[in-house]
Amino acid sequence: MQQDTAEHRRLAARNQGTADWDLWGPYLAYRSWGTVREDYSADGTAWSHFPHDHARSRVYRWSEDGLAGISDINQYLCFSVSLWNGRDPILKERLFGLTGKEGNHGEDVKEVYTHLDATPSHSRLQFLYRYPLREFPYADLVEGNRRRTVDEREYELEDTPAFDDGFFDVHITYSKAAPDDIAITIDVTNRSPEEAACHVLPTLWFRNTWSWGYPAGPMDDVAARPAMSLGADGTSVVAEHPALGRYHLYVDEPDRIVFTDNESNNERLWGTPNEAPHVKDAFHRMLIDGEEQAANPQHAGTKSASLHELAIGAGETRSIRLRLSARSHPEPFADHDVIRTQCAADADDFYAAIQPAALSTEERRIQRQAYAGMIWTKQLYYFDIEQWLDGDPAGIKPPDSRRSGRNRDWRHLNNFDIISMPDAWEYPWYAAWDLAFHCIPLAHLDPSFAKEQIEMFTREWYMHPNGQLPAYEWELGDVNPPVHAWGARRVYEIDAAASGTPDVAYLKRVFHKLLLNFTWWVNRKDEDDNNVFQGGFLGLDNVSVFNRSEDLPGGGHLDQSDGTAWMAFYTLEMLAISLELARYDEVYEDLATKFFEHFLSIATAMSATDHCLWDPDDAFFYDVLRLPDGRSIPVSLRSMVGLIPVLAVTVIDQETIDRMPGFARRMDWFLERRPHLSGNIASIEDTGEGSRHLASILTPERLRQVLHYMLDEDEFLSPYGIRSLSKYHSDDPFSLSVDGYTARVGYEPGESLSGLFGGNSNWRGPVWFPLNYILIESLEAFYTYLGDDFKVEYPVGSGNDLNLHEVAIELRKRLVGLFRADEQGRHPFDGEDIPEVRQELVYFHEYFDGDTGRGLGAVHQTGWTGLVTELINDLAAD
Repeated sequence: MQQDTAEHRRLAARNQGTADWDLWGPYLAYRSWGTVREDYSADGTAWSHFPHDHARSRVYRWSEDGLAGISDINQYLCFSVSLWNGRDPILKERLFGLTGKEGNHGEDVKEVYTHLDATPSHSRLQFLYRYPLREFPYADLVEGNRRRTVDEREYELEDTPAFDDGFFDVHITYSKAAPDDIAITIDVTNRSPEEAACHVLPTLWFRNTWSWGYPAGPMDDVAARPAMSLGADGTSVVAEHPALGRYHLYVDEPDRIVFTDNESNNERLWGTPNEAPHVKDAFHRMLIDGEEQAANPQHAGTKSASLHELAIGAGETRSIRLRLSARSHPEPFADHDVIRTQCAADADDFYAAIQPAALSTEERRIQRQAYAGMIWTKQLYYFDIEQWLDGDPAGIKPPDSRRSGRNRDWRHLNNFDIISMPDAWEYPWYAAWDLAFHCIPLAHLDPSFAKEQIEMFTREWYMHPNGQLPAYEWELGDVNPPVHAWGARRVYEIDAAASGTPDVAYLKRVFHKLLLNFTWWVNRKDEDDNNVFQGGFLGLDNVSVFNRSEDLPGGGHLDQSDGTAWMAFYTLEMLAISLELARYDEVYEDLATKFFEHFLSIATAMSATDHCLWDPDDAFFYDVLRLPDGRSIPVSLRSMVGLIPVLAVTVIDQETIDRMPGFARRMDWFLERRPHLSGNIASIEDTGEGSRHLASILTPERLRQVLHYMLDEDEFLSPYGIRSLSKYHSDDPFSLSVDGYTARVGYEPGESLSGLFGGNSNWRGPVWFPLNYILIESLEAFYTYLGDDFKVEYPVGSGNDLNLHEVAIELRKRLVGLFRADEQGRHPFDGEDIPEVRQELVYFHEYFDGDTGRGLGAVHQTGWTGLVTELINDLAAD
């Protein structure tokens, strides 16, 4: 059903091409330093080649960053907020954090901030940053974490004395009067018992596109130098760009406006002469070092800032108003407050329309803030591998080692798009399998954007010519779980339910490209050509006793339970899409038959005696190590690897089969003449509830056996969802010895206790939202076939029998419970000790402690943890 709010009308106008509401958005990265794109080192050490210390002085090649910033869609022009409390050694222009090697659990942002609100057209964006009154403890955070071991918790900003004297609440709010007309409000509140000074520098600058030696051209290769100058009124900046045009930044009562150029300070960085007299770090040097001459006295350049020195009383709020507009405004602030108020009201109307009426106030807040985080982490991602490998005409010459180094086989990849990032600081680059999960909640906010995201990764400038989807910039050729078809189908369904009109053309386009990807999987990841698959780490990082993406002990290969189950899952998703498309074009019936046959082959291979991944004694699935001498060693570790086969399930209703006699006839033929391919899996011939048919790796009896582990609180069932590794291994760690190699894995509910995969994620016990979400979906699918009569004990040992729909409800409650506050205002994700500075903030962590629910990993990974919005919707529907 189409909604009719002001925000929905903005999205409709954008989709119709009558108003470009996407022109400006939160596309500015939170971190561009320490990325692969900016790495021109000989050994691929991205973190050290471009460290945080360089960021204020060194020009970025690929994309800009800033604090709570925005940019136009091509990131020609950027705006963000800079701060100085009068004590810090550097100007606060960007968020600070530790590199992968500095953190005792990998890279980690060391700031306190949150995304408060956002709409999909970016008509309203609101961000909260908490800035200490004391000197920001940069060195203490580095040294404090360096001293800690992997057995200890991370040393956070809140653990230092930084907030002991209080802090500033800095609210940054963007409100659009039109696609190219933005009212900006910076509210600074003194949360301390005494008056305190805060310097605020709203900053406007151009991304440097002119220093790389390219001729003038479209998009990012614009070589003509843009320019900024002081407006005739003395309180505004005029920004002229050859592609973007003219913009005005109006400033309400600035102390002064200063200018410099977005050029590197070579003298500071490398001890060589500067190419320009006024460089990127001029405002830092002017304000903190007292170098007045650092700014351009001619009031011109490619970077500008207005200065506001605020003396703020205890509990007082001071506001700064600005307006960034492509239009000339004689009185830019006459309607500023009206615009802000109206955009806030429009946001309220939008969320009232899309949020279920049955939600509580707390659920609405959780959901809306999760949506805000997902919108704020839409970033411009620019990476041209060919240019990066070969170098720019006037840029840094890449080392010779690059020809045999990272991403050398991806020369075709040329990305310049707005993409949903996992976390804007810790992961300011896309991750292919994360993206599929992001798109589920995004489809409720902005179906067009969600469909674009899914389709984008199948385009020829992303997908490898061999059919592989790019993983992430650190290693584009890594293999992620094949969830793209699932994401494509779910987005299609959500969009169709909202609009009333299925976008069949979108589904066809994605499906055709995924045929290439499916073929890549079949040809590249089935080593013995027996429908048992490998794949490496498959997103589960340290889940096993060894790194599954590297050479294995004994020189063998690993037949993977998850790799094979993922392929069965992929096959069933392609089958489901084929059947849906066959509703509109009978040609797709043939492909449905193909995927049905392929599923039977894969599912049967998982249980076949000669390469069985099912352990009949344990009644669980395991990886199996195959050695060159013919030995097979089960990796009998009870982990998520053995639960993923539950995901491979689809239910086909009788109406679909009746409507497609060709598919039904070929399916019957295959089952009759190939009975050996369906002996140990669910029989699709047997009808269940509502005359439905079940395609699944697991028979009902095996499903019951696996669920006995999954729903046991001494095994996988946590108070907050399903653990990634069984708690059984807390008292009984698993060990493996092969040809002199010995490794051991125990239950680790919190942070990783090893450096495997950087040590910044842990699949040896914590709860992760993405797989919990699909597990719940799978239980619901089984329920539609098995009905109310199929019950399991939940939790195991309780004597309480529930059907699978009821189990799914209970699991949703546990996951959503991570974000519910108790009477003292404490959320499980907070952990035991909540510092005052964080007490009312809602964070969406990357993963959660399997025992306590404490949030772990990336703190603002709303991406796939944003699936909590779907769980809340589902609970409301029940």
